[in-house]
Amino acid sequence: MSEMLTITLPDGSARHVARGTTPAEIAAAIGPGLAKAAIAAKVDGEVRDLSRPLEADAQLSLVTMRDEADALELARHDFAHVMAEAVQHLFPGTQITFGPATADGFYYDFAPSAARGPFTEEDLPAIEAEMRAIIARNEPFTREVWSREQLIETWNKQGETFKAEWAAELPDGEELTIYRQGQWLDMCRGPHMPSTGRLDPQAFKLTRVSGAYWRGDQNNAMLSRIYGTGWLNKKQLDAHLTMLEEAAKRDHRRIGQDMDLFHLQSEAQGSVFWHPKGFILWRQLEAYMRRRLDAADYAEVKTPQLMDARQWEQSGHWGKYRENMFVVPDEVPNTEDEGAVLSGEGDLMALKPMNCPAHVLIFKQGIKSYRDLPIRMAEFGCCHRNEPHGALHGIMRVRQFTQDDAHIFVGEDRLVDEVKAFCELLDSVYKDLGFDSYAVKLALRPEKRFGDDAMWDKAEDELRRAVLAADIAPEIRDGFEELEGEGAFYAPKLEFHLTDAIGRTWQVGTIQSDRVLPERLDASYVGEDGERHRPVMLHRAILGTFERFIGILIEHHAGRFPLWLAPVQAVVATIVSDADGYAAEVQAALARAGLRAETDARNEKINYKVREHSLAKVPVMLVVGKREADERTVAVRRLGSQAQEVVPLDEIVARLAMEAMAPDLARR
Repeated sequence: MSEMLTITLPDGSARHVARGTTPAEIAAAIGPGLAKAAIAAKVDGEVRDLSRPLEADAQLSLVTMRDEADALELARHDFAHVMAEAVQHLFPGTQITFGPATADGFYYDFAPSAARGPFTEEDLPAIEAEMRAIIARNEPFTREVWSREQLIETWNKQGETFKAEWAAELPDGEELTIYRQGQWLDMCRGPHMPSTGRLDPQAFKLTRVSGAYWRGDQNNAMLSRIYGTGWLNKKQLDAHLTMLEEAAKRDHRRIGQDMDLFHLQSEAQGSVFWHPKGFILWRQLEAYMRRRLDAADYAEVKTPQLMDARQWEQSGHWGKYRENMFVVPDEVPNTEDEGAVLSGEGDLMALKPMNCPAHVLIFKQGIKSYRDLPIRMAEFGCCHRNEPHGALHGIMRVRQFTQDDAHIFVGEDRLVDEVKAFCELLDSVYKDLGFDSYAVKLALRPEKRFGDDAMWDKAEDELRRAVLAADIAPEIRDGFEELEGEGAFYAPKLEFHLTDAIGRTWQVGTIQSDRVLPERLDASYVGEDGERHRPVMLHRAILGTFERFIGILIEHHAGRFPLWLAPVQAVVATIVSDADGYAAEVQAALARAGLRAETDARNEKINYKVREHSLAKVPVMLVVGKREADERTVAVRRLGSQAQEVVPLDEIVARLAMEAMAPDLARR
């Protein structure tokens, strides 16, 4: 084996180095500036430590703080290790478990000593101070390969029973590594930056403490999880904390309560109690979506909630989703014994977690011809998934939800056109709902999947071509990202990620190109050649689920909905009781024009009424007193504005009626 390696750099140049040379040494040979700036290396696309020796020819690029995605991942992982060392130094007897980087920071799960008890948020300032001391020491991160026996012996000697348990279960043949920073160490795959001093001591903040079960199992020990947010510099941290403050103000649960839209309670875990005003919002959104689907030639259907478990077995969902499905016996035993317990044996039924198998069953009714395709089958389908209690979050993550769902059965010759048309419809809907910015991502085949590589090659290429052909913004169309291994087990998919008013992203829409389910459920059509053919089944959604999308809408608009969506569009408020009769006339005129208006004739000061209806996010207040009644005018106040405009009644009714039209109706 040659002792010299060929290392190819991003500019295409090659360097010939001895086996065992490190990326840090190559950086130093290129120049002192790069040696100082480099924090890691990419070897054939894999991020590694700068100090890890090269053992084969490779493509090499050096990671610096300018490579923000990779640098953030490294920094957050480093912050987690620094936090763990700080906790163990401050609180002897604490055991460590796992400490990964997250989307905006890091966390670590700890097992505090029995004498110490669980950590609280009062402990966080001291931990932060100790972390800054560790960063200031500029301890190098060093990687070592250990045997399983060495790991288990070390963890047991240190009293780290959780780590010893995990080490004993690691697969045979896997390279087992630990990372040190000074005297502290943890079992870790890496990579890390060269030293703790590369972290900005002002670029992190510990945010909260919660409970977490060891290995996520509620039958195991309860641990203390400490969360932090970590960034490359203080400016990024400050921007993130400002965003979190704004997000707290926009929390859909608080706004939903202020606007009297919905509530949740323990009697129906994971399901939403929609109040009248909240359901008005739902109905407006549903009516808008139904009009858009009607215009796009979708046929709406309704399918059963309960289906035989054998159907889910045949579709392949039983093996993937069984633990998240609500399952019931097909028949309740006929017994007078009130204490009888169902055995769970015999035929089973399940509440549907998705609509697709039921839509295939409708498609299979009668013989379908190529002339019938494409068939676009839509359903606002109520589904159930048994999400863990800890995963539930307001109306964003629930157990009962309604999907804005549809399936398109199409021949291969029309598939790209159908996906293209869907992308254009979705683009228009998002803009109507106030989202001008979104990203498209193509999720590619996962490791465990149905179907052969040729099928996946074809399906992935079709989705690529459809996006590039779609009449959407060039920066969206031409800049879509590909996600390795993140497709569904049966199909690749396009994901659509909205960006809201404060810069957060939400994955909502999707379209999946599925050749597996039609095969498993034996769906077919008669082709032009008189033979049976399998349709391709496009699973698609624009909103995703109504519950989650309404939550996103609430937070995006901070409850200040466009007039057409607002549950209460106007309130007519009186200044004096002499105007009560005129206020009723104004409300009636608004109602005749199709506006959702209320009157407020309470014996309260007008400023009190204005404040109360502003908190409820009513878009328009029409204030009336004796003068307005005599002159048949109203004083108009818009939400968020101090200005007031006096307008004749007929004029404001006509103006608001035009403003309150849904965007699709206004375009007609």
